[in-house]
Amino acid sequence: MPELPEVETIARTLRTEWQDTPAIVGLAVTGALVYWEKTVAEPDWQLFKDRIVGQRILEIGRRAKYLVFTLDRDTLLIHLRMSGDLIVGPSGVRLADHVRLSLELDEKWQLAFNNPRKFGRVWLVEDPNSFFAKIGPEPFDATLTTEKFWQRLQRHQRQIKPLLLDQSFIAGLGNIYTDESLYRSEIHPQSLANRISLQQAGNLLDNIRKVLDEGIQRNGASIDWVYRGGDFQNYFSVYRQTGKPCAACGTAIERIVVGQRGTHICPHCQVVI
Repeated sequence: MPELPEVETIARTLRTEWQDTPAIVGLAVTGALVYWEKTVAEPDWQLFKDRIVGQRILEIGRRAKYLVFTLDRDTLLIHLRMSGDLIVGPSGVRLADHVRLSLELDEKWQLAFNNPRKFGRVWLVEDPNSFFAKIGPEPFDATLTTEKFWQRLQRHQRQIKPLLLDQSFIAGLGNIYTDESLYRSEIHPQSLANRISLQQAGNLLDNIRKVLDEGIQRNGASIDWVYRGGDFQNYFSVYRQTGKPCAACGTAIERIVVGQRGTHICPHCQVVI
C-alpha cells in the first residue's frame, strides 16, 4: 500500500505538467463515469456524479495516506489502498485495464482511477476536517514536538510498531517507513511505547521525519503495488533485506512478525525495551 512519500509524490505529479499531460489544477470536471459503483464510498455514486460535475480543481494535496482534491464547493478524497493508481490522459481513451472511475476534465482530458483489486475508494465530502477528525497528527507538523510525541507514547502500553502503524496515533506511516525509522533509532518494534524515554522519543521522531523526507526526495518506493517511479527501495536498510548484513554491525537482518505484519530488524542493534 502506498505510504506517505508515495502519496505525496502522486499529489506532486498531478500538480505538475508531465510530458504530454497537463497539470490538472485549474481544470474543471466536465463529466464523471463510474464503472464500479462501490468505488464511491460517499455519497451515493449517482449523487457523486451530479455534485462533482462543474466543479473546478483548486488544489491537490495529501492528508495521511489520502489524496485531497480541493474543489469549488466540495473536497474529493481518494485512498489508493493496495493497487490503486491515478492516470491522466486524453479524454475518450482507455488508459488502463481496470479503470473504476474516470473524471473528464475540460472536455479534453481525463483523470482515471485504475483499481485492479477494487480496494481503493473515493469520497466527495463537504467538510474534510470532519472526515479526518480521527486521524493523528502529520509527522512533519511543527506542533508535534519531542515532548508532545513522548507524551503521546506514554499513554499506550502497546508495542511501538503497531502503534506507529495506527493512523489515529500518527498519520501516513506504513510497514516500510516504520521498519526503517525504528532501525535507525535502534528501537525494537516489539518495545512497549510507554517504556521509550524522552531522548529515544526525540530520536525516533527525528528519524521518522528523515526517512519520510528521503522517501519523498526519491519519489517513494516502487515494490509490488501498481505505483511506480520511485527508487527509495534501492536504499532500504532493513525492509526486505533479510539475510543481508546490518550496515552498522554486520549482523544478518532478520524477518519477524509483529502485530501480524512482516517486520525487518537487526537483532543486535535493536533490543526490546
